[in-house]
Formats: sequence, C-alpha cells, structure tokens
Amino acid sequence: MIRVQQNDFDIGAEIEALRAGRTDIGAIVSFTGTVRDTAPHGGAKDAPITQMTLEHYPGMTEKELTRIEAEANERWPLQASLIVHRTGALKPGENIVLVVTASAHRHAAFEAAQFLMDFLKTNAPFWKKEDGPEGGDWVDARESDDDALKRWDKSDEAAE
Repeated sequence: MIRVQQNDFDIGAEIEALRAGRTDIGAIVSFTGTVRDTAPHGGAKDAPITQMTLEHYPGMTEKELTRIEAEANERWPLQASLIVHRTGALKPGENIVLVVTASAHRHAAFEAAQFLMDFLKTNAPFWKKEDGPEGGDWVDARESDDDALKRWDKSDEAAE
C-alpha cells in the first residue's frame, strides 16, 4: 500500500494496522525518515535548516511508488508492505517517510525495506527544498544514493 499525504502519520498505528489479524508474519522492518535540523550546503560545516518543503508530481508519484512496491514484492516473499511519504512544509524533527515491510522471515523484510528506500531516494518524483537563515536550496541528487541503488541492478546478473 502506498500513500502520499501532507498529514503526519503515527508509526505504531501504521504498523499495527499492517499486521492486524495476520499470523503469517514473522518479521516486520520499518524505516522512518525525519527532517534534520542541519544539512550540508556546499561548505565544510552543516548549515541550519528551519524548514524542508517536499513537492511531488501528483499521479506520477503514486504510479512510481506503486511500481517500486510491486518490484519489491516480486523480489522478496513479502506478506505486506507500506510506503507513506509526506509532502508540503515540514519542520525539523517531523516525519517525512515511512517504509514498512513484513515477511515470514527477517532477511526478506530487511532487504525489501532497504531496496524500497534506495529507490525512493533516487527514482521517486519528489523534490526537496531546505530553508535556513541564509535562504533556501533545492536538494540535488547525491552520488552516494545512486551508488546504493546500483546494488539492486539486475542487468549485471543478466549479462553474466
């Protein structure tokens, strides 16, 4: 299940709803991303952040998140999965994203959660602007996020 929303989410309530009435789940892995109060802005030190604004392309975003979630369910034996991503203006300490994966065994749940987050950081159509005392900056893609995504590339396996 995927949701893109402005409202905050309750992590515990989301996990409980996902597992309600299920006895086939042996492992639940969750990742919650939150807004930090500092971020690198090209200098040697992190700059203060007073607000992060997340924008998205409605319709396209949900389609891409659905595709990513379906791929995770093809790669691993998941009983359930959830992606909740917020948009709008967020303050430091607020929740941005929740990824939950549930499987009979922990290995699949851990790998699927990491796969989903790696794809969210690189391929999901979200744009982030970090505002601070010196103004705002749109966040560029990071090479480290692209590198993390490469480990999931199946095209290398097909070429061997």
